[in-house]
Amino acid sequence: MNPIFSPARWWIPLLSLVLSGLASTSAWAQFRVEVTGVGLTQLPVLIVPFKGEAQAPQKLASIVQANLSRTGQFKPLPTGNLSMDEMSRPDWAALRPLSAEALLAGSVSRLADGRFDVRARLWDAVKGQERADFRDTVGPADLRLSAHRLSDWVYQQLTGTPGAFTSRISYVTKAGGRYSLWVADSDGEGARSAINSPEPIISPSWSPTGTHLAYVSFENRKPVVYVHELATGQRREVANFKGSNSAPAWSPDGRAIVATLSRDGGSQLWRVNLQGGEPQRLTSGSINTEPAFSPDGQTLYFVSDRGGNPQIYKMPAQGGPAERVTFTGSYNISPALSPDGRWLAYVSRVGAGFKLHVMELASGQVAALTDTTADERPSFAPNSRLLMYATQQGGEALMTTTLDGKIKARLAGQGGDVREPHWGPARP
Repeated sequence: MNPIFSPARWWIPLLSLVLSGLASTSAWAQFRVEVTGVGLTQLPVLIVPFKGEAQAPQKLASIVQANLSRTGQFKPLPTGNLSMDEMSRPDWAALRPLSAEALLAGSVSRLADGRFDVRARLWDAVKGQERADFRDTVGPADLRLSAHRLSDWVYQQLTGTPGAFTSRISYVTKAGGRYSLWVADSDGEGARSAINSPEPIISPSWSPTGTHLAYVSFENRKPVVYVHELATGQRREVANFKGSNSAPAWSPDGRAIVATLSRDGGSQLWRVNLQGGEPQRLTSGSINTEPAFSPDGQTLYFVSDRGGNPQIYKMPAQGGPAERVTFTGSYNISPALSPDGRWLAYVSRVGAGFKLHVMELASGQVAALTDTTADERPSFAPNSRLLMYATQQGGEALMTTTLDGKIKARLAGQGGDVREPHWGPARP
């Protein structure tokens, strides 16, 4: 979120930055999933505990069940004492009272080389027919990733849409006067610290490939934009011009970043080529900040006060005439575009609070998704079916919500304020 219009204030002090490489240990920023709300239509699914998972480092069936629950599209059913694996023949007569429409069962076994063999079978419980098989072989460290792959596979089999469970998220925490940039699985588990600092860290933004994060640090007693390579922990300055450098947004082709720079006075949008060269100024006059690309890279959405109050506008990605997008509410910030190009999420001031809203771009219809009053920085899942955001609800927390606002999942952090979330792209 950009400091010009942000309702968040905990990162404002200017100190000095201390960087560390990508930590290999999960720290206190672990999460538990709490799902609330009821969807209008949910597919009843029976997910049987996997044979052999009691001896494995991860409980695959539980991970799949939690993943599917967060989407709001499925209703996992209690399995009782049911025991089976992918080779079992379901007793459809005995299962019929459970009213399941899909059945997932499988096994996990340790191979001689230390890796784990994960197998699963999905059945159509209405027709009593096998639907598809899944198999994956991974090392112990990737067993949770395998569970997310399995979740993606089940999701696509049952909805026809790719899942987003193998993607990752990033977020920033402040605890004890230190700031940390975290990278975690899409369910918030497996958090790893990318950066630790006594300085504010804001606006992390995933590269289209998911290999880099752009972010803003205050180590030079002013905001500077860096790009951080996750695999190596190496980083480089990409915007350290006179004045403020903030709010980086990657172009969909990964070749450039659009950021808010005050190098010539005022806060304006500039396109910075990552291969070098002079930045290109895209806006002038007023305050223009918080850029967000359309999925095709042709349009740039941003926040401007040119009409008197912060509103969301759009213009050609190379610069040009701007068109106002938001008209409901007098203060709208933090635009985020869904990867399918259908939706615009943003934060709108309602009374003294800030609430998450979503607009269907084709119709212009707007809906409020939350009843909280301190929502920040929405970000879409790679499949456009969920939104993640930060809020205050019994303390600082990350949340996900369905696009109708009916199903929410709280990813409750331990220790410290949780801010600045961003959902990364799908992983292979």
